[in-house]
Amino acid sequence: MNYISTRGNTPAKTFSQALLMGLAPDGGLMLPEHYPQITPAQLTHWRTLSYAELAFEVIRLFATDIPEADLRDIINRTYTRETFGSAEITPVRTLKDGIKIQALSNGPTLAFKDMAMQFLGNAFEYVLAKENQTLNILGATSGDTGSAAEYALRGKRGINVFMLSPDGKMSAFQRAQMYSLQDDNIINIAVRGMFDDCQDIVKAVQNDAEFKQRYCISTVNSINWGRIVAQVVYYIAGYLRATESNDQRISFCVPSGNFGNICAGHIAKQMGLPIDRLIVATNENNVLDEFFRTGQY
Repeated sequence: MNYISTRGNTPAKTFSQALLMGLAPDGGLMLPEHYPQITPAQLTHWRTLSYAELAFEVIRLFATDIPEADLRDIINRTYTRETFGSAEITPVRTLKDGIKIQALSNGPTLAFKDMAMQFLGNAFEYVLAKENQTLNILGATSGDTGSAAEYALRGKRGINVFMLSPDGKMSAFQRAQMYSLQDDNIINIAVRGMFDDCQDIVKAVQNDAEFKQRYCISTVNSINWGRIVAQVVYYIAGYLRATESNDQRISFCVPSGNFGNICAGHIAKQMGLPIDRLIVATNENNVLDEFFRTGQY
């Protein structure tokens, strides 16, 4: 499986290369050349699997350059009862007839982003060790992204994390999560300004291909395919836990600040998962609602 840029000006890359790259040099997103199709027989088989086993079956369709034994080890170290609080990893419970809730926030920082970040941390460490490389992660956060990334990457060999956050603009809990980490490879930078100021700095660096290459800079936000593919897994797991047969179709209602999470659901649907609707649920941060209503971003 090779990966290509949405802007078409970057040579095809392997999964490992796309993982370390983050944003493509031409400014596009790195996506697989095609989405593998899920067969009814696969879905039936997947109903018998644990979460880690399911994650392996899904991710191996995309990470074809990583030996299967190594990929299985990465995933088995990621999705454990100790890390996520239960053997189910993303337990599904019934709220009332026809409505079920899938728990995605039982990881180390109690944010759904742990689901993908924990995989990303272990995958980064594996690929960097194999390639004898180091990586500098530059990110911007207003809270949960930063803490999830830092807890996933703390102590990882070959990785340094530089996380920008708006000074005084996060909750006390989020500040405590991030600023209490004492690992040598975690560097928190408080910026005088708003989150957008932090994001502007990161975007400026991401858009400077020569600077990025010189200092081996990458990202862990939703533009990284490694995060998206890990999120595809829990949509499939949610479907399998909420249904009894492959003839059933379900809808997912997803709290959404941006499109990263629900994009993984869209990809699962593109792969053939029997999804009826994907519902974007927003609060006052309604940029997605506005985009789908007006067509303008």
